[in-house]
Amino acid sequence: MISSNSISRFIVSLGLSAMVLAFLVLSEAGPLAAQTAPTTPPPASPPARPAPTPEQLAMRAAAEKDHQRLMDLLGIKELRPGADAHNPKSPNAVNYDESKANVYPGLPDPLLLKNGKRVTSAKLWWAKRRPEIVEDFDGEILGRAPANLPKVTWEVVSATPGVIGDVPVVTKRLTGHVDNSAWPQIAVNIDLTLTTPAHAAGPVPVIMELAFSDEFMAAIAKSIPEMSPGGPGNRGPSWQQQVLARGWGYAILSPTSFQADNGAGLTAGIIGLVNKGQPRKLDDWGTLRAWAWGASRALDYFETDKAVDARQVGIEGHSRFGKTALVTMAYDPRFAIGYISSSGTGGAKLYRHVFGEQLENLAGAGEYHWMGGNFLKYAGPLTPGDLPVDSHELIALVAPRPVFIGAGTTAGDGWADARGMFLAEVGAGPVYRLLGKKDLGTAEFPPIETALIDGDLGFRQHTFGHTPAPNWPTFLDFASRYLYAPAAAKAP
Repeated sequence: MISSNSISRFIVSLGLSAMVLAFLVLSEAGPLAAQTAPTTPPPASPPARPAPTPEQLAMRAAAEKDHQRLMDLLGIKELRPGADAHNPKSPNAVNYDESKANVYPGLPDPLLLKNGKRVTSAKLWWAKRRPEIVEDFDGEILGRAPANLPKVTWEVVSATPGVIGDVPVVTKRLTGHVDNSAWPQIAVNIDLTLTTPAHAAGPVPVIMELAFSDEFMAAIAKSIPEMSPGGPGNRGPSWQQQVLARGWGYAILSPTSFQADNGAGLTAGIIGLVNKGQPRKLDDWGTLRAWAWGASRALDYFETDKAVDARQVGIEGHSRFGKTALVTMAYDPRFAIGYISSSGTGGAKLYRHVFGEQLENLAGAGEYHWMGGNFLKYAGPLTPGDLPVDSHELIALVAPRPVFIGAGTTAGDGWADARGMFLAEVGAGPVYRLLGKKDLGTAEFPPIETALIDGDLGFRQHTFGHTPAPNWPTFLDFASRYLYAPAAAKAP
């Protein structure tokens, strides 16, 4: 038998292999592999998944035990099941019919104070209404970040010259060492790379992607081929080449380097460190807030690097890291712009729009760790309609800064719910207008491949599956209205 302490040490030591992590991600009810809404019936006998290893089973059991602990603290006997993306005959089969999606009509008004008074000025938004929305997300959805978080000391592990496409670059590999003097049993480090043009005339804008490791992406390539270079919708210059072609730099942050993507890891990583190895309280932060904390610490480093214009740092994330990127933008006003790709529920998609991934999926034992413990009660006995806020207000917290939201077609990315994310942007529009910015310019869902990028809120649905790749050119066109490279390049 594998003890919980052994599991924590296993996670902390980064012994969690890509194959183990891929199994945990792909075996849950609705995550990555289930993002594709099949256009043809599945084969009669799909290939059997490999049997889980003892380590995988132990980690799953630890997550289920912690999940039950939170339910007990809330006095909840059972939760409603999440949408079933695998069995269309299931009583809770995933819904991909828009006519059935409006189960909870009406959204909380982002410009209505809790005392019933309307917000009519930017001053009232910043002083009163915005803090109310933040408090609701902290207390009921995402959990609260601890007040006194440990310091991070950055080390440049290496600086390597190279060429990407036809652009000479310097790539720095960095490690953020988190101060664990308060609890030495848990070591936490942040993995980050930064690539900038070698001959830039001055500090450059940087787009930072939140990403799994290359090893992990290789492990899931067969399940989600569109995520791999050369896959459907992912041909041509890489996003990195496209960024460099504009005279900008890019960075890649590995969120799972400092907080594992599973419930068993909640007593390790940065969450475990600040809790000194103890389980979370009901309003403690989940991994989305913890990953966002790590993104902010990366920006701390950029502020010290002379190659980076830290006032022009954007963030991009896809799927669960799309959720994270939006949370980061909402909580850290230093980020200049965001590309939020296929973020689904917990990200830009409305909880109240019952299409694809649902609140109940996030509240289950496979994904609950993303959220604060209080979130579970909205999967039983409360409902999404009881939430005091919805994702349009998470987007509103980004205002007045620009944000671009993208997704794929329903046939390939229905789990993420492109329309539900579009409707959330529409719902955030009044806040952008109040602050003197332009909204999407329409409340009508656009035809596929239509780019809405004339305002400060951007949107596009591409024709491919669960991948950010086809929307990169549109996002970069959108971002080029806000980010500027140095005026001239230095001679080599």
